[in-house]
Amino acid sequence: MPEGLNTPRAWAVDLAACAATGVVLGVVGPFGSFFNDVLPVRILYWTLVFVMSGAVFGAAIRWLWPHARRVRLPLWLWLPVLVGVGSLPLTVVSRLIAMGFWPGIRHAVGWVEWYGQSVLIGLIYVGLYAVLRMRMAAPAALEDKGEPVILRRLPGRLGRDVICLQMEDHYVRLHTAEGSTLVLMPLGKAMAEVGDLEGMQVHRSWWVARRAVEGVVEDGRNLRLKLKAGLEAPVSRAHVARLKAAGWLPDRD
Repeated sequence: MPEGLNTPRAWAVDLAACAATGVVLGVVGPFGSFFNDVLPVRILYWTLVFVMSGAVFGAAIRWLWPHARRVRLPLWLWLPVLVGVGSLPLTVVSRLIAMGFWPGIRHAVGWVEWYGQSVLIGLIYVGLYAVLRMRMAAPAALEDKGEPVILRRLPGRLGRDVICLQMEDHYVRLHTAEGSTLVLMPLGKAMAEVGDLEGMQVHRSWWVARRAVEGVVEDGRNLRLKLKAGLEAPVSRAHVARLKAAGWLPDRD
């Protein structure tokens, strides 16, 4: 599990946020609950329901998220399934709690409608809090594992074999053996995110991974590095000495 999410402090923050949301819902009284009882009872009910939902969905997300990342399953695909399945037990438990407060509610609201309400509560939790929480924790989780942060910017279809970074105006094109993608960020920040990947800046607009270099192309006084996937990266004169010292270029002086 990602350590940034599965700590006592993270759980305390999550459940405190759920409790605060429950208080707000108790005041607002959604789904007709405003007319069920006095304010303290409504707040107690919604706080119980939302804290319970936070515990269930929080545990499910912490268990499922690393598995989904491992198989590169996108959030938009597995989160709705999680909400739909997780809402089933929450429907039963929350309905029993509600009938404890208001016995007549069993005749006023059917099971299908109650399940729909549980799904909406799950979407609120996942959509407004859990997704933001996971995205905030993603860089830290990658760094904790020793993986370059730049890898999280790659869509699953491109794999994880970074060949080079190429600046294009205000964007950086991330090249892999499977293709490329554009990311809105400066080249300097992208190079800072490559972490322990062995590589060097070879031009003001290019950074190249060492393992991607397959040869050197000489065109008069101009040099280019021949890379995997048929790519070529220009070498600026300002970087020639460093590349020779690192053994990237032959020293023929």
